[in-house]
Amino acid sequence: MSFSIKNREASKEIVKNEVIDVLIIGGGITGAGVAVQTAASGMTTALVEMQDFGEGTSSRSTKLVHGGIRYLKNFDVEVVSDTVRERATVQRIAPHIPKPDPMLLPIYDEPGSTFSMFSVKVAMDLYDHLADVTNPKFTNQVLTKEEVIERVPKINTDKLLGGGLYLDFRNNDARLVIENIKQANADGAHLLSKTKVIGFVFNSEGKISGVSVEDQLTKEIYSIEAKVVINTTGPWSDTIRQLDTKTSIPSIMRPTKGVHLVVDKSRLSVLQPTYFDTGRHDGRMVFVIPREDKTYFGTTDTDYTGDLKHPKVTKEDVDYLLEIINHQFPEAHIVIDDIEASWAGLRPLISANGGSDYNGGNNGSMSDESFNRVVESVTSYVNQETTKEDVEKVIKSADTSLSEKSNSSISRGSSLEVDDRGLVTLAGGKITDYRLMAEGALHLIAKLLSDQKEYDLVDSSNYPVSGGHFDYTKVDEVLATFAHQAQLKGLNEEDSLFLAHLYGSNIETVLNYVNEEIPGLTQGESISLMYSLNHEMTLTPVDYLLRRTNYLLFMSEKLERVKQPIINKMTEFFDWNDEQVKAYTLELEETINESKLINIKKEN
Repeated sequence: MSFSIKNREASKEIVKNEVIDVLIIGGGITGAGVAVQTAASGMTTALVEMQDFGEGTSSRSTKLVHGGIRYLKNFDVEVVSDTVRERATVQRIAPHIPKPDPMLLPIYDEPGSTFSMFSVKVAMDLYDHLADVTNPKFTNQVLTKEEVIERVPKINTDKLLGGGLYLDFRNNDARLVIENIKQANADGAHLLSKTKVIGFVFNSEGKISGVSVEDQLTKEIYSIEAKVVINTTGPWSDTIRQLDTKTSIPSIMRPTKGVHLVVDKSRLSVLQPTYFDTGRHDGRMVFVIPREDKTYFGTTDTDYTGDLKHPKVTKEDVDYLLEIINHQFPEAHIVIDDIEASWAGLRPLISANGGSDYNGGNNGSMSDESFNRVVESVTSYVNQETTKEDVEKVIKSADTSLSEKSNSSISRGSSLEVDDRGLVTLAGGKITDYRLMAEGALHLIAKLLSDQKEYDLVDSSNYPVSGGHFDYTKVDEVLATFAHQAQLKGLNEEDSLFLAHLYGSNIETVLNYVNEEIPGLTQGESISLMYSLNHEMTLTPVDYLLRRTNYLLFMSEKLERVKQPIINKMTEFFDWNDEQVKAYTLELEETINESKLINIKKEN
């Protein structure tokens, strides 16, 4: 089904003239997840997003689908159990996106270490059991010091004891958003990016009955009426709630900023994702992750009070990460000029929940007696001699003396509420549990609409998103088949694999553009761009180069070659005038310069 600017006006006319069952404000992963479920359940659905889909928070994560082993440093069994269950669900409904990528956790003999060699084995065994990891290829391993060095050759060896290796998954966060959006579109939802909510519409009883919006492309202002309005704007949740100026709305969000920096793998080479304590005793941990011939690392995890729309990497962020990375990799000598790309993103933490997604759990101390009881209980559970509930009872009764540290309180949760004016707000959470959050919202929405109609609610845990309509138990084989289809159409092996992994079961539609030849682009690049313009509501060069693909982050050596041909083709496709071409070209250049930290490098 086509999903492009050519459909946009038709969707606008429908939402202007019909009363929609569900109006979703916010087109990140949470809103996209809600749209999939409401549309698939037969509810007329509209979604508005003031930027591109996923542009705010949901394309700015660490790009992993976590299993949550970090929570096991305090034996938070329930959180890990929920997280790994949802991770498996995401694999099932979007099998072309999350890919297994075992995580290495080096262990050091130093004060404040998250795990010891003993406790990491206990934690990993429990983790594997909760995640039902039985494939010998992915079950956890305890590594010797020498084995850690072999996998991460330049790692700091001072006081290195060994490490743990456990299953985790890399993710393409922006692709996960757009595939959910495309599935909602296929099921009849009306999805409008570049459409900003500027106010609420109220009925005669003073309840919210819709919104006023401004089209960011045309500056047209119009209203959308809806039976249920749900706010899924992440860090903007308070901003949207406070559009109701006649009601006192307390703030509920406490956003934090995370920063990631990208260098070429020749400057910092790791064979697999690595996750370690900062060594600064600040309760944080840092990832170093290989991806597409690059290596990126982060995150900073600091409270944020600035511009929600445009969080930036600061010199302080860079200095913090470079100090840590050069301590952990003392021979690397990474300097700011090595940074090829960067991104800053906000995490939509709820103030009542505190806590970081990456550093969740209190850094408390547990007595030896209590710890031994927990270990015995976990061991029995892993050996299937006792139940998870028995483990939880032991953990809850453990003698714990907690010492709170900045950015290291309880793990991140979510909130689903209806205010006095009828606005539903779904906030908090993380990418891994987006579907579960949306499912909770679906049931609430169905209840709110129940006096008008009963709906057959979709089982979203088994409902594939766009591109994921294939056997999730045979991902490698199926994607290889998709790549072979592309090769039969004349594409080379590299382009074929790229398209298969990027688009999954949409490959047949993608290959309809096989005869498109765009000057300056390879055949595969031409096909990808044309599919994206026609089926992914790509409206600007930045949409394509940063979120539909990863050129701007992880393929900088190709970026200079492809950007002008892409602008040329988009100018033709959208019939832009000279002023529009200039504006979109400037936007791209500013985005590239900001990602490359040009201004910070000049100051350095």
